Amino acid sequence: MSAPPTILVFDSGLGGLTVLREIVRARPDAHYVYVADDAFFPYGHHSEEQIIARVVPLVGELIAHHAPVLVVIACNTASTLVMSHLRSAYSVPFVGTVPAIKPACASSTTKRVSVLGTKGTVKREYTRRLINDFSQGCEVTLVGSAELASLAESALSGNDVRDEDIAAELAPCFVDDGKHRTDTVVLACTHYPLLLDRMKKLAPWPVDWIDPAPAIARRVSDLLCSPGQESDQAGAEIIFTSKRPHTLSQALMPFFGGRVPA
Repeated sequence: MSAPPTILVFDSGLGGLTVLREIVRARPDAHYVYVADDAFFPYGHHSEEQIIARVVPLVGELIAHHAPVLVVIACNTASTLVMSHLRSAYSVPFVGTVPAIKPACASSTTKRVSVLGTKGTVKREYTRRLINDFSQGCEVTLVGSAELASLAESALSGNDVRDEDIAAELAPCFVDDGKHRTDTVVLACTHYPLLLDRMKKLAPWPVDWIDPAPAIARRVSDLLCSPGQESDQAGAEIIFTSKRPHTLSQALMPFFGGRVPA
């Protein structure tokens, strides 16, 4: 019996767990290595050059150690910067995470779409090119949040996060000119779906929230060979680059398909 394939999922922190959750559902036969670069979190506090210099060699070290068949960069900020560098440096297939602007604009009825991301993601030329290419006549509002990723990370870690703090980060997404108002919000940071239930309750009116994770999972599954029958033996592990031990096993299990991450 062959060993299950290893998939490496990389993020600046715990936000990429929202992507991992969908990939595990699609491919329960794989072994998962989740890497949180918490020693460098949040990426939004670093320059583009610093992120590239950090992520490219670090991912190379992880590939050498874990020998994954595929690597997922489950971080919008990193993906908009490092994908070309990674693909040039390493032969393993990569799947990135980019703002889901095309499907959001295609589905919007009012033609008012907001993109909620980190300050780094929304200011990138990559994001603006997506809008130019795929806005399809929509008015797109870019909202750069300074705190929402940290709030999501804190909430998952079991800390109290105030509704007022979440609502303040969401408020600029909701635009109403008296005739048309925002009906679609793109979640352009993988941390944000961690707070999605609360965001829905705090929103001033209902909108469609576009999470790219299911599409990423489909892409991963398409790139892999046919599923095996190894799900019972396919384990999972989580690594923090700060070397801190994790004490979140019960909280993390749903993201790993019920497995307890080592």
